[in-house]
Order: sequence, then C-alpha cells, then structure tokens
Amino acid sequence: VQLQASGGGLVQAGGSLRLSCAASGRTFSTYTMGWFRQAPGKEREFVAAISSAGSTDYGDSVKGRFTISRDNAKNTVYLQMNSLKPEDTAVYYCAAGAVLRRSWRNYYDWGQGTQVTVSS
Repeated sequence: VQLQASGGGLVQAGGSLRLSCAASGRTFSTYTMGWFRQAPGKEREFVAAISSAGSTDYGDSVKGRFTISRDNAKNTVYLQMNSLKPEDTAVYYCAAGAVLRRSWRNYYDWGQGTQVTVSS
C-alpha cells in the first residue's frame, strides 16, 4: 500500500496538530496502521497504532495527549496531537502492518514523513 502523510507544521508548545495519512488500495481496512516519529540523532519511536478492528495502542510519552483514529471509507488514518511539547518535535511517519505491535519491524509499508516542530 502507498501512504502519503500530511498535516505537519510549526506550532507553539501547548498547541495542537492533526496529521493525516492517506492510503491507496482497496484493502486499507484490513491493515494495522501505525505512527512513528524520529528526531535527529534519535531512534525511531513508536507513537500510536490502530488495528483493523479499531483497537489502539500508544507510546508512553504521548498517552493521554495523542489520539489515533481511522476512516476506512476515506482510506485515511489520523493522529490528533494535543498539548504538544518541544520534545514532540520530529519527523512523523505513518506505516501499514498486519498486527498491532510497537516495533517498527512489524510494519512493511511507510509514508514519506511529515515534519512536526514544537516551539517553546
């Protein structure tokens, strides 16, 4: 599946952004969709994931602030990010996989990434 992430930008601390990831193909509803992020000099970090059945999981650093959702009719997964902090600054990637896992190794299709910058 091909993925196109969008919605990144520059926001002040405490603000909000909503990322979108549009997918091609007719089988979007069968995929687990995940969001990951990577800051310069740091490893890729799990942010959130949603299974085909709607189960969700969140990384500890974003739990309670971020919400992942999907619209299968639009082949799109969203990441609503609230109460943003400077440490949320990173390139955010969406990815498609088969199972709800936190490891990026379980995801086989990746979008191009969208930059999120949170100023203090």
